[in-house]
Amino acid sequence: MENQPTIMVTNDDGIDAPGLRALVQVLVSTRRFQVLVCAPDSEKSAMSHSITWRDPIAARRVEIDGATAYAIAGTPADCTSLGISKSLFPLIPDLVISGINMGSNCGYHIVYSGTVAGAREAFFNDIPAISVSYNWFGGQSKVENFTLSAEACIPIITAVLVEIKNKTYPLRCFLNIDLPTDVAHNKGYKLTKQGKSIYKMGWSQVTSDMQGGKMLSTMTMDTDSTAPIETGALNLSQDHLLFKREVLGGKLDEGDIDNADFKFLQQGYITVTPLGALSHAEIGCHSYFKDWLPSVGEHLSASSL
Repeated sequence: MENQPTIMVTNDDGIDAPGLRALVQVLVSTRRFQVLVCAPDSEKSAMSHSITWRDPIAARRVEIDGATAYAIAGTPADCTSLGISKSLFPLIPDLVISGINMGSNCGYHIVYSGTVAGAREAFFNDIPAISVSYNWFGGQSKVENFTLSAEACIPIITAVLVEIKNKTYPLRCFLNIDLPTDVAHNKGYKLTKQGKSIYKMGWSQVTSDMQGGKMLSTMTMDTDSTAPIETGALNLSQDHLLFKREVLGGKLDEGDIDNADFKFLQQGYITVTPLGALSHAEIGCHSYFKDWLPSVGEHLSASSL
């Protein structure tokens, strides 16, 4: 065990999520890795890269066969940060894997994703990382597909660890992997770039006893499932209004990106997208504001509006 590479697994769907459990089970079954788990104690989907700042967070030991696991009362980024700190585990993992998420994480949804943030936090700390998501589709997907997804990722995980061992793996990026709905008949790996796909969201007024589909991590809807509207610890009176997010429809606007992630995911490929953390504006924006900024003083007067 001492010579085996160490993988730490986190996610945003929670430590009991079938995607995480399938990933851990597949990793353990290979007998090639030492597996650690540091994941949220409940669902923390679409929390992006939020962190717990002022308050302490609790860690609870959880029994997962073949792994050393803790459930954390924090966000996905919290979990990664704690798990790689040597405060919880006695060693720093060689690789962090965040997932397997229930729902794809492509395009603009990468910004919202807690799954991607779990990997990005490791990247911030110069630790190789991979975020993994499965394109769950209500009525077609089965829980067993998480296991197939994990198995499909093993060659990439193994190859990354070889590069890490040889000290040839680039630390200037991390990988975001999305697996197609029909993962059993995938078309293989495809190197892609982050595109511009997004599901437009709206709001509808609801009552506390209304039922609705489950909102997945990507803010798409699993219409096969229903769940009551949760009002948490709110003390609602008659003058309160309740609103719930709803999906208005998908927007696939890839522009001039020929190898965009979501497009190839829809075609059945396992997309592999290198990501960073810098938010550069699109080409042309910087040039526009370079000419615009010196003139802002000319618009101070109300007459210019």
